[in-house]
Amino acid sequence: MYTALVATALVALLHLGFLVLEMFLWTQPAGRRVFGLKPDFAQATRALAANQGLYNGFLVAGLLWGILQGAAGHDTRVFFLSCVIVAGVFGAATVSKRIMLVQGVPAIVALGLTLL
Repeated sequence: MYTALVATALVALLHLGFLVLEMFLWTQPAGRRVFGLKPDFAQATRALAANQGLYNGFLVAGLLWGILQGAAGHDTRVFFLSCVIVAGVFGAATVSKRIMLVQGVPAIVALGLTLL
C-alpha cells in the first residue's frame, strides 16, 4: 500500500505543478515555454488556462484526501486517479499525445498499484 500512496502523491504533485503553470505562469516565459505559446495567444487564453488550473487543483485535493485517509481512502484514490486517466486520454485525443505520457501514464501506474 505504501508504494501506491507514494505513486498517488507523485500524481498529485504533477497536478499541483500543472495548477501553478496554468493559473500563475501561463503568460510568463516559463509557462509559455512549457506549453509552446506565443505571448499574444497566452494573454488571450489566460482565463481559460486559469480555469483549467483550478480543475487540476480539485484533482490534487481529491488525491490528497484519498492519501490522508490511508487504507480507508482506497475508493477515493481509485476515483480521482480514474479522473486523471480520463483527462489524459481526452487530452491526448484532442490536444497532444504527450498529455497521455505526462499525465495519464503516471496515473495508470498509481491506479494499478492501488488496485493490487
